[in-house]
Order: sequence, then structure tokens, then C-alpha cells
Amino acid sequence: MNLRVVMLGDIVGTPGRQAVAQQLPVIRERYRPHLVMANAENASNGTGLTPSHYRKLKDAGVDGVTLGDHVYKKVQIVSVLEQESDIARPANLPTQAAGKRWFRLKPAEANLPTVYVVTVLGRIFMGTPANDPFATVEQVLTELPERDPVVVVEIHAEATSEKIAMGRYFDGRVSAVLGSHTHVPTADARILPGGTAYITDLGMSGPHDSVLGREVGAVVKQMTTAMPVPFDVAQGDPRVNGVVIDIDARTRKAVHIERIELPADRNKPPFVLGAGSSDSSGPDNDE
Repeated sequence: MNLRVVMLGDIVGTPGRQAVAQQLPVIRERYRPHLVMANAENASNGTGLTPSHYRKLKDAGVDGVTLGDHVYKKVQIVSVLEQESDIARPANLPTQAAGKRWFRLKPAEANLPTVYVVTVLGRIFMGTPANDPFATVEQVLTELPERDPVVVVEIHAEATSEKIAMGRYFDGRVSAVLGSHTHVPTADARILPGGTAYITDLGMSGPHDSVLGREVGAVVKQMTTAMPVPFDVAQGDPRVNGVVIDIDARTRKAVHIERIELPADRNKPPFVLGAGSSDSSGPDNDE
């Protein structure tokens, strides 16, 4: 029997949260995943995650949440990181950093294995001080309470070479290595020779009529004038990007990976509220 998991790329702002809330029922009906995870480090106003938006993503059907280099941009999230069991900060931050280095998710079906999820930051072209991501994942694998578990590794990194190297290094030892952070989905979803599902970048769950989720005019003005400009979250063409992965429950090897790209419908809730509907995402400045 196969275990099926979905991992969604960086959720950006209100459009990203609304798109995920709208399209998760579609994903669950179409792909029938046992578990859904998402990177939510840009979910609140494009930078960081608030407790309120964490809870709303959970209510929408996200089973587990990962974060990246913006993990502490909303300081309120620290209490969630310390108290909840389904959210983790990057594992290769300093030891004293708040939050868990990995989390586990158990599918509802009793005969399916537990999934362990760990995120690490890359070090090439990244501004956040972080320890060696390769050594960190090695250490986390020794900490897990099961032998030969299902492990999904997310590498939140700028450099494609660093992400590919992570996939190759852990090929055959983890079930998946999934890249995030650059917000642009890559065309290299595949099963590596050792049985590890891999993609260099999951892409972005957010407004695609943008520059990586930000208003086009503001980014272009800053790049052409070098003058400071507020990078507001864009609104147009919200989509959900990610992957669906099938993992052999016996061998823990991946047998299939497929990209997901679903456009949201801005004429339907939660973008447009109908009778009896409520916006499950809420405004960006609610906390």
C-alpha cells in the first residue's frame, strides 16, 4: 500500500491563504492524500506567520506547517512553535532558537507509517546564519524514535545547486527532498535512483501576477532606481503550487511524484463572500 502526501509551496499573504483554503478541498478530492503539509513562512502579509493565520491554515485542512528564513518575523509565532506539535522551525538554526527541529504526522489509517518532517535552511546566498544543513539532517535522522522511518526533508534555499546536492546526498535514506524559498516551480520533479522523491522548488501558493508575490511596479521601481519602495503583496492570479508524492509504506521509498498547480477562482469564496460564508483567511494585520 502507498502513503500519499502533498506538500505545498510558500504561502504568500492573503491571496495565498485564500487560494489554499479554496483549493484544499479540490486537492483532497482529486488526489486523496493522507497528509497535507505547507510552507507558511510568508503567509502573514508576505513575511512571517501569526498564530491566527496558523490556526486558519489548520482549519482549512493543512496537517503540518514548515517555516523558513522568515520564521521569527512575526514574534507572536514563538508561542505556537513551542506549544504545537505540527509546526517546526528550520532545524539548522542555533540550538537556543525557539521551536521544534522536526515534527511527526500520523495518518488516520492505522496501517500507514508515521511521517517525520524536517526543514533546513541553505547557506549559499542566504542571509540567515545557519549551521551545515547536511550535517543537521544527518543528526536529526539519529534523533528520530523509529528505525527506517518515512522522512520528508524540505530545504529552504536560494541556490539550486545546494538543493540538488541535498537530494543526491540523502537519496535512498529519506523518502523525499523538496526545495522551497525561490517561489518559482521547477520542472525537475522526479524519483532519484535510490528512491527519493525530489524537486528543486515547489513554487509559490500566492499571487502569480507579481514578482515572487510582490507588486510588480514596486519591485521594478526599486530595481531601476535603487530607491526604497514598500513591497506590498500582490493580488492577481492566485494559484496553489506543490507536489503529490506516493511512498511505498513497506520500503519507505517514493514511487511517484507529480507537480500540482491549481488556479484559484477569485469569484468564489473566500475571495468573494456569499451568503452564510466567512473569510477563512482574515486580514493580514489581524495580529
